[in-house]
Amino acid sequence: MGFETDKYVYETHLHTSQASACAQNTGREMAIAHKEAGYTGIIVTDHFVYGNTAVDRSLPWQDWVHAYCAGYRDALAISKEIDLDVFFGWESGYKGTEFLVYGLDEEWLMNHPEIKDASIKEQYEIVHKAGGIVFQAHPYREESYIPKIRLFPDDVDGIEVFNGSNKLIDGKDVFNDRAREYALKYDFPTTSGSDIHCSEPIMCGVAFDRRLTDIKDFIDLVMSRKCEMIKKSKWIS
Repeated sequence: MGFETDKYVYETHLHTSQASACAQNTGREMAIAHKEAGYTGIIVTDHFVYGNTAVDRSLPWQDWVHAYCAGYRDALAISKEIDLDVFFGWESGYKGTEFLVYGLDEEWLMNHPEIKDASIKEQYEIVHKAGGIVFQAHPYREESYIPKIRLFPDDVDGIEVFNGSNKLIDGKDVFNDRAREYALKYDFPTTSGSDIHCSEPIMCGVAFDRRLTDIKDFIDLVMSRKCEMIKKSKWIS
């Protein structure tokens, strides 16, 4: 297993069982699996408060945040031992419409409980003010948990144009094709991610000419469009 590129590949959309109810493996297990698969790094993006979280929503905010970040901390704890970059993000949910937030951290979440009940527009404004970015995840996915397709071109920085966990429709990559067309229409920066929930990598992500220094470096390069989309998916039929 590996990539047909000599660049540095990062998974941009990854879930852990500590914080995402639909995930099967811990942060540590996900980190090891992705290192063995040839990744340079991963961004842990577990389901946030109103998504499919595994963390008790009745907890006080700071207790909730601490528990929510357990998968990320688990992956981070082994990162130096296996030489894998591990960065933090999250996937917010609004009645089935989901967004990937990059650039902020556990301490920021602890100090900003207002993000919990922010609207989509407020989320964009709050995240931007703090130096982060918001990408809409799998914008055209059709599933039972998504009541309808909703697009927010004024409230995102970019689009996930390739999602390795999207299903094929009659053998065609319909949802991702639509996402690419949408991104082109608005000239959005783009990412590719696996939306991975288990320790068998789907082998999607973004690739860079050099190793990243931190999540801010990721943001700068993605927003400058200095990355390659990796789309080597194990398709879900």
